[in-house]
Amino acid sequence: MTTPISRSDQVAPLAARSAGQHAVSRHAVWVGAAALVTDQIGRVLLVHPTYREDDRWLLPGGVVEPGEHPHVTCRREITEELGLPNLPLSDVLAVHSLSPHHPDTQPGTPFPGEIRFVFDGGTLTPDQVEAIRLPREELSEFAFLETRDAVQRLRPVDGQIMLAAYRARLGNTATAHLADGRHILDVPALDRHDVHVRYRPMWDSPFNRGPVPERLPVQQAWAWCFVPDGRVVLVAAPGPRGALPMLPGGTVEKTDTTPEDTLHREAAEEAQLTLTDPVRLGWVLDETGEVYGSVGPNARLRLAARVTAIGPAAVDPATGRPFARLLATPAQAAALLGWGPPGARQALLAAETARERWGLATARPAAIEEVPAEGMRLS
Repeated sequence: MTTPISRSDQVAPLAARSAGQHAVSRHAVWVGAAALVTDQIGRVLLVHPTYREDDRWLLPGGVVEPGEHPHVTCRREITEELGLPNLPLSDVLAVHSLSPHHPDTQPGTPFPGEIRFVFDGGTLTPDQVEAIRLPREELSEFAFLETRDAVQRLRPVDGQIMLAAYRARLGNTATAHLADGRHILDVPALDRHDVHVRYRPMWDSPFNRGPVPERLPVQQAWAWCFVPDGRVVLVAAPGPRGALPMLPGGTVEKTDTTPEDTLHREAAEEAQLTLTDPVRLGWVLDETGEVYGSVGPNARLRLAARVTAIGPAAVDPATGRPFARLLATPAQAAALLGWGPPGARQALLAAETARERWGLATARPAAIEEVPAEGMRLS
């Protein structure tokens, strides 16, 4: 009796092959490491290489050398490219797999595929930004860019990697695992709604704690709106270049008796929030009122309020679209708003006010979540 010959019987046993043959038979890819670095208002650091024919920009980083670990590569490249030898790396924000035949690969270049690690390079102080020194033979310039502008300078797949890494940092989610620029696991809320950090020209304006002077009209009322666990609600307005996060509130209309009336109206229209006991935290001086038709000096009021109910998602009557509704810690909200250190201090003030006035707990670090479409019952 004879037995059939299987395909495995026709292949030389592993022990009979040389180590070299075995190594050649294994799949090989390039390995890269990059860092996501921001300035104090959340703009992302990109560098412009001199050696790329497509004129695209990059996150600082490079190719892993033989025998080198990715985090060592990242530190080495940051030192070589930016002249910052002691920049700490905290988390792995994203791991990305790029296939050999992806359309963003350079034509005619032998490319076996790539695995890239993106580390969190943190936030640079103004002194650290001033200390950046580029190797001119390799990099011609650097820039800190709002994410919506950064993706325009990166290859499309690199823009997707950058956004996923940055949103993993902002949203306090697990490491993003990507293949050809797409999430391979659940898509986090910030990615699902294409949320971007927006640079705001008045981010460093002094925050005045006292009452608004009678001579200044209040043109805007925004609030840190707290749910019982100490998180706040953000709304994100969709647009052709992504969604921009905001605190609930808006422009004071002639039909609003007080700025508090504005807050109640806007919070209900934008996020279907029912609020109680709004308290004024302070105000920011807008010297020109340009966005309100150049009305001149005016006050932008900031408040805190307690959320007692969140209704089902609805279309905002002012825009004709539903807003994304997000739950974030006050610190996360400040980072998303792009208000820099002053915004972080304002978030802390709002949280202290919520604790002292309503007995709310300090929000624990958590992943940013989306308010369910059907709303939430709040105890």
